[in-house]
Amino acid sequence: QVQLVESGGGSVQAGGSLRLSCTASAYIYSNNYMAWFRQRPGKEREGVASIYTAGGDTAYADSMKDRFTISQDYAKMTVYLQINNLQSEDTAVYYCALGTHGLSLQLYKYIHWGQGTQVTVSS
Repeated sequence: QVQLVESGGGSVQAGGSLRLSCTASAYIYSNNYMAWFRQRPGKEREGVASIYTAGGDTAYADSMKDRFTISQDYAKMTVYLQINNLQSEDTAVYYCALGTHGLSLQLYKYIHWGQGTQVTVSS
């Protein structure tokens, strides 16, 4: 059974930082594409960043390049999303996803999803 388990969300003040984690089942992690998406209140789900687990290549949404960093610990089968200088507009549920069709931030290319972790930023 494919499992993606996110953690690390919480409530923080504006200007703070968080690191989200997503751990995948062992047999699906290698040679695939992992990504972070977020869904802000009243908004559609949007891509944040993605990473190719085999090579470490990354891609970011244009608006996310400055404060968001995706990384991985291959041995732990875990992908991270570091978010710095959090702003109120970063309040969202953050989802981890796994896909097999390239380094992309298009939702339809991701077939497995985690349950999401809530990030709430107060000003």
